[in-house]
This record gives sequence, structure tokens and C-alpha cells, in this order.
Amino acid sequence: MFKAIMIDKQEGAQRVGLRTLDDSQLPEGEVTVRVECSTLNYKDALAITGKGPVVRQFPMVPGIDLAGTVEASTADEFQPGDAVLLNGWGVGETHWGGLAEKARLESRWLIPLPAAFSARQAMAIGTAGYTAMLAVMALERHGVLPERGDVLVTGANGGVGSYAIALLARLGYRVIAATGRPQEADYLRGLGAQDIIDRGELSEPGRPLAKERWAGAIDSVGSHTLANVLASTQYGGTVAACGLAQGMDLPATVAPFILRGVTLAGIDSVMKPRPERIEAWRRLGELLDPAALEAITQTIGLEEAIGKAEELLKGRVRGRLVVSMA
Repeated sequence: MFKAIMIDKQEGAQRVGLRTLDDSQLPEGEVTVRVECSTLNYKDALAITGKGPVVRQFPMVPGIDLAGTVEASTADEFQPGDAVLLNGWGVGETHWGGLAEKARLESRWLIPLPAAFSARQAMAIGTAGYTAMLAVMALERHGVLPERGDVLVTGANGGVGSYAIALLARLGYRVIAATGRPQEADYLRGLGAQDIIDRGELSEPGRPLAKERWAGAIDSVGSHTLANVLASTQYGGTVAACGLAQGMDLPATVAPFILRGVTLAGIDSVMKPRPERIEAWRRLGELLDPAALEAITQTIGLEEAIGKAEELLKGRVRGRLVVSMA
């Protein structure tokens, strides 16, 4: 028997609760994992509250991240006792996810837990930190190096934003953080931001082209914010887009692309091939001080995750929420 958050739909109405389930109810998969920690991400919050079409089939256990120990395996590459990690692959959307004490998964979705991190530390990073690392790697591939100029991070107080600032600062970039919470300025500066701007500068309709302000950007907001970020990107710069907190529309023009040679790099963390996942986590192990994770992490129990989902959507959560099964 194990506990899990379960989302169900009856007569068109979604219901969410903490339930006790039997192992026989687990979905098919090659590897059964005893989950030690999961996380509460923006996508998980949308699923739990029903405010976004995240869940594709019911009933569903949400949770797009998990870390734990293999309990049973029919796959050659994983043995009982192995420490493993999962991000994405539609888990928590089409396949039962990590907000549970157990999960049964396809072996190809798992990677070994990096030696640099405990299960809790890996979940403090989670999809947010992993996505931030992919975005930084995209900027590097497109030649946006520290000497090129400032890099903007939008949604700076969120999980992706917090990690993007920390990673960029560690690599020597000068970081500008855009936030709607000026009271968090000390927190953002502690992560490594050198300038802070109000998100209101970017969140309303703007010009097709504006003054060149940054060499690159990591955007987790979308909509008018992303359009304005592109309009203010320097010639030959790159914007890595990885989120849609403001909206999934892009009310922009082609002007930044054809007049300034700006690149818009899409960042997908869900279906990323395993070699790139492993490389991103290797880089995270090199760049992040595990002790520093405490500054951007809160730990909650499984029973608290449902209530915290609404707070997360309302922007009342700073950094990362680790969900511990202990």
C-alpha cells in the first residue's frame, strides 16, 4: 500500500485528494520506484487545480519530477537499490507521476541520480533547474557568452528564474532580473542578479523594435513579455523561451529576427533525449553548490501539496517546493 495524490473527474467535475492505493493499481512499466522526493511545479499546480489542460486521462497521479530508489526492475540497466531521477516524459499528464510514495515507469525515462546530489537536492533542482540549465546551454551554443553583454531573466522569482540567475552568475554573466515582486530584491541579488527591473516594463504591448538592452535572455513568461524581450535584444543575440506564465501567445513581429538577427531558441525539457539530459545534470553538478540550494527551497509533505498548488499559481511561492514522502 502507498499514498498518492489522485486527480479524478466525475460528471465533468475534477476532484483531488490524498488516497491510499494498492501496488496492483500502479500502471504498467519496467521499473518500480520507491519515491523519496518529488516537487510541486507550475504544471503540477495547473493539474491539481484544474486550471490548465495538463491531465490527459483520468484518474491521474500528478508530479512531473521524482527521485528515489528502484524497488523492482525487469530492465537490465536498473537494479533494485539503484538511485534514479525522472523529469518529464508526460509523467503526471498521461502516466502516473511522482506525487506518490511509489511509481512504476518505463526504464528509458529514468537516468541515474547524479552522485553530486541527494534525492532531496535533485528535487530542489527538479525540472525547473534542469530547464534553466538547458536554456543556459542554448545561449552558449548560440554564442551568448559573458563578454557579449547582459543577460535578462524573466519570471525571476520562480523556480526556473531562480536557477537561471544562479547558473548564469556562476558562469560569469551579468544578470538582469525582471520581477513583479520588488520586495524580493535582496533574494535575487543573493542569487547573483546585478540589476533588477519591474516586470511591468515588459508585460504590456510594446514596439516591434526597442532600444537594444541585453545580449540574451531566458524567458519563462511568454506573451507580451517575450515579445518585448525580443524587441530589446541586441544584434545577433539569443532568447531562450521555456515558459508561458503570462500566456502562450506571442504578439510579436518579425522585426527582431530580420533586422537584428535575433534567435528565438525553444527549450523543451519534457521529451529531451537522454544524452542531453545527462549532460545537463552533469553541468548542474559542476555549477551548483548543494548547500546553496537551501536558499531557494522549501520542503513540504505530500498532504500539503494540494493546498500549496493554489499559492503557487498566485505567485506566492518563492523558489522551489520539494515534496518529501518521509
